[in-house]
Amino acid sequence: MTDRLEEREENVRPEEEIPQLRTAETEVEAEQAEEVAEHAPGRFDVPSGYRVVTGSSDGDGVAVGVVVAKFNGEITRRLLERALEELEAANVPRESVTIVPVPGAFELPLAAMALAKTRKYACVVALGCVVRGETPHFDFVAGEAARGLAQASAEFDVPVSLGLLTTDTYEQAEARAGGSHGNKGWDSAMAAMEMADLFEMLDAGELADDEAEG
Repeated sequence: MTDRLEEREENVRPEEEIPQLRTAETEVEAEQAEEVAEHAPGRFDVPSGYRVVTGSSDGDGVAVGVVVAKFNGEITRRLLERALEELEAANVPRESVTIVPVPGAFELPLAAMALAKTRKYACVVALGCVVRGETPHFDFVAGEAARGLAQASAEFDVPVSLGLLTTDTYEQAEARAGGSHGNKGWDSAMAAMEMADLFEMLDAGELADDEAEG
């Protein structure tokens, strides 16, 4: 009798897992989980024993240009406000900040170049927002804007930070303009200030003086 029971237990097939029904709530949770893992956590460190040259975000005595797209104005206004807060915190006087509003993201590089070639600004902060639509227009605008801003920086040796949001949805843009993902206006202003200070430190004359002293 016992042998028969054991044989029957061995032949019992385990219950199959019932597939979970994906509801609107679980879809949202899945998307949120993916967004949380968008950036790798952790702190950046340089191994000891190397000479490190890094810029500071202190903007005392420097002039800063800010170009901002008016398209998707609710988002870009938030980016601008946070960028200006960061510049003020970095000791940049209001009278040393020049703000240039432009129609959209596509015009950002032209305005950045116009500011950079005057040689009056230590750096330029570029702010804009492009949300993907049903046509390839998004790819053209976002790609050309990013390429043009990089060209402006390289051509005139003036740091131009990329504060251009390129998102699939308006909600994603809101999350990056003061929402759950912070505010990229702050990132852009801080990066511009740090690179401006780094450019000044890496000036050819100053490097020569450092090497002579060493």
